[in-house]
Amino acid sequence: MQLFQSRFIVRSSEILLALSSNAIYSMIIMTPNDIIRRIRYALNLNDPTMLEIFKQAGHAVDLAGLKNLLKKEDEAGYAVCSDKLLGAFLDGLIIHKRGKKETAPGQVKKPDPMLNNNAIMRKIRIALELKEDDMLGILKLDEVELSSSELSAFFRKKGHKNYKDCGDQFLRSFLKGLAIRYRDRSAAQ
Repeated sequence: MQLFQSRFIVRSSEILLALSSNAIYSMIIMTPNDIIRRIRYALNLNDPTMLEIFKQAGHAVDLAGLKNLLKKEDEAGYAVCSDKLLGAFLDGLIIHKRGKKETAPGQVKKPDPMLNNNAIMRKIRIALELKEDDMLGILKLDEVELSSSELSAFFRKKGHKNYKDCGDQFLRSFLKGLAIRYRDRSAAQ
């Protein structure tokens, strides 16, 4: 079977793709750049707001740097967004939406765990103050049916018996539902 004139080779639960087009790769794997672009679109964030979000997280990004982060992989001037920069953006989004959290005297801020799709969803959930019903509703907008226990598995600590990894397709569906919810709401107002 041919799919986009590509050949699939399955090797111990990893799918290696022999691709002739970079477009198929970007459909399969979500990069930090994709995530920032999708959040920006979903929440209708303009350039000054994006710059302020990065600034609130303690990462100065200039307008040219922001524009390069938002470009697609095949565009001239494209800049790769690191996980650290994506994490800073998400932390800035939390501060932008909810305000800066004051730490108690003597309390040390815990370092962020490695950024994965579960952590990305958790940070978006915190920033937008989404409850379980909100999350399920957003997923339903992209036709993803999930029980509350299945959803809570994504927010458990790694190593917990009910923990479940969040895949790229699930995160993509969540961000798409987020765009439907927030863009339609802002268009209606």
